[in-house]
Amino acid sequence: MVLVEEFLEILERPTIGAVFVEIMVFLGPVWIAFLVGIAVGWIWKPKWAAWKNCKFDFSVPSSPSASVPSTSKLLGFQSSEAPIPSFASYADAGSEIEQYDSGPSRLNTLPISDEDLDHLWHLVERKDGGPTWKHMMDHSTPNMSYQAWQRHPETGPPQYCSRTVYEDATPELLRDFFWDDEFRVKWDDMLVHAETIEECPTTGTMVVHWVRKFPFFCSDREYIFARRIWESGRLYYCVTQGVPCPTIPRKDKPRRVDLYYSSWFIQAVESREGNGQLTACEVLLFHHEDMGIPWEIAKFGVRQGMWGAVRKIERGLRSYQKSRASNAKISHCALMAQVNTKIDPEYLKSTDGNEESLGTEIQVLPAKREGSINIPKLLIIGGALVVACTLDQGIIPKTFLFNVAKRFGNIGKKASPRP
Repeated sequence: MVLVEEFLEILERPTIGAVFVEIMVFLGPVWIAFLVGIAVGWIWKPKWAAWKNCKFDFSVPSSPSASVPSTSKLLGFQSSEAPIPSFASYADAGSEIEQYDSGPSRLNTLPISDEDLDHLWHLVERKDGGPTWKHMMDHSTPNMSYQAWQRHPETGPPQYCSRTVYEDATPELLRDFFWDDEFRVKWDDMLVHAETIEECPTTGTMVVHWVRKFPFFCSDREYIFARRIWESGRLYYCVTQGVPCPTIPRKDKPRRVDLYYSSWFIQAVESREGNGQLTACEVLLFHHEDMGIPWEIAKFGVRQGMWGAVRKIERGLRSYQKSRASNAKISHCALMAQVNTKIDPEYLKSTDGNEESLGTEIQVLPAKREGSINIPKLLIIGGALVVACTLDQGIIPKTFLFNVAKRFGNIGKKASPRP
C-alpha cells in the first residue's frame, strides 16, 4: 500500500501546480523507461522486423487520391501563406547537406495539369466543400504574422492550412525562394539531399527528389514530387505533389513518402503600417502528407514544431533577400520558377461550374478567460493508464488509478470555473 499512500499524499498538496509537479515526478521514471524502450527497440530491432516486404506500418492506410487541405480567404482575408516544409520541425539535423547536379532530363509528360490548378483555386476560394478548418495558432513578429488551421477528412492524414504575411517582400521573391533548392540547403538543416530529376523548359514543371532528416528514432524520409507554377498578373498558384518515379528504386531507408501535397498561393498585400502600399506579401499554404507515423503522434509533432519551422523559413527568406540584393547569381531552380504558365483571372472563375458550391467553414475560437487554468486531462488520464499498465502487479487496483485520474479531472474543472 506504499504507492497508494504516496498518491494520497500528492492529492493533499495545497495548489494545483504542486499536485501537477508531484505527479510528474512520481511518473517520471515510468515515462523515461518507456521512451528508452522505444529508442532501444527501434535502434536494435531484429532483422525480421523488416524482412523482405513484410514491414510493420502503424500508420493509417492512405490513398494517393486523398483530398488536399482546402481553405481560402480564411475568415475573409485575401489569401496566401508561407510554406512550412513538410510540417513538423524537429531538432538539428546534424548531418551534412548533399547537393547533386547530375543534370535533369527533359520531362515529356506533365505530371501536374490544369485540374490540379483548379483544385488549388477551389482551396484558396474556400469552395472545396471539405470539413471545417479548426484554428491551431496565431503568432507574429515585427516582420511577419502567422496563422494556422487543421482539419480531419474522413480518409487520409490530417490536413493543414496556414497564412503568413511577410513585410517588405514581393510575390516574385517568395516564388523564387520556395523553389530554390540550391539555396534551401543553406538554411533548411533537415534537407540532406536535393536533386532535380526531370524538367520541362516550356511550362517550368519539375520533378524533384528530396531526402529529409528525421529524429533519431525515425528513419529519414524520401520525397519525389512534381511542382509547377501558374501566374495570373502578380498572383501565383504553386502546386507541389508526390508522383511515382520508377527510375528511382524504393529502399527500406530512407522511407519513401508517397502521399504528399504542399501547395500555396502568393500575392502582394498592404503593409501592416496601413500606408496603402502593397509592400507585404501574403502566402496561403495547404499541406498534408503521410509520413508513415501514427497520425496522432504526427499531429503532436506538427503542433510543437510548426512555429519554429515558420521562424526558420523567415530567417531563410531574409538571408535570401540579402543575397538577391547583392546581385548574387540566380540558381537554376530559381530561374525555373520564373518559367510558368500565364492564365487569365476570368479563366479560373469559369472553372467553377457551380456558383453555389459548398464553402469550407472556418472555426473561430472564443477568447480565453483571464486567470483560467487549463490542465490537460489527457496527460492525467494517460499517466494513470501508464501506471496501470506498468506498475500494477496486484498491488494497485486499476479502479483506484482511474479514480485518481477522475479526481484530477475534477480539480481541473474547479480551476476553470464556468461562465
